[in-house]
This record gives sequence, C-alpha cells and structure tokens, in this order.
Amino acid sequence: MPTAVVRADQARSRTTGSAGLGLAVVHAVATAHGGTATVTNRTGHTRFCLTLPC
Repeated sequence: MPTAVVRADQARSRTTGSAGLGLAVVHAVATAHGGTATVTNRTGHTRFCLTLPC
C-alpha cells in the first residue's frame, strides 16, 4: 500500500465531507494487528483485500 494519500477522483474533496483517509486507516489497523490490506487495479476492476490473522 502506498503511504501517501492521493485523491484520485477530483470530484471528491473535503467540502463534500470526505478527508480521503479511509484506505490509509484500513492499512494502519490491518498492519497493527499483523494483517495486510492490498489494492489491485485493472481497467474496470478494482479489488480491495483485507487479511487478518485468526
């Protein structure tokens, strides 16, 4: 996961109520608990995978 937070959709902004930190928070929580959070992207298909240990 990249460590920088980038707003890919220019239509979204803080004025619409989003800080754009959702995936950064997911990554931090997953890592803190020994898990992973990954994103893969192909044209027309984005996959988010969160893995946590049992």
